[in-house]
Amino acid sequence: MSATKAERRSNPSLREILDELVAHVRHVAKNVKTMSQQDLDYAQERLEWLAEEVWRAALEGRDRSS
Repeated sequence: MSATKAERRSNPSLREILDELVAHVRHVAKNVKTMSQQDLDYAQERLEWLAEEVWRAALEGRDRSS
């Protein structure tokens, strides 16, 4: 099994957050032209929050596998 597949299976919380991040980015990219500035500001805040969650989940996964 490749390291990538093993990581996906051993860290489901990371996979879940990454899926949420990708879904958010796709939604924003699809709707950016019709979003208000307030919606864009919120989308950016959410993106930053999700990125922090991805970072934390990745570090937690690293600690468990070490």
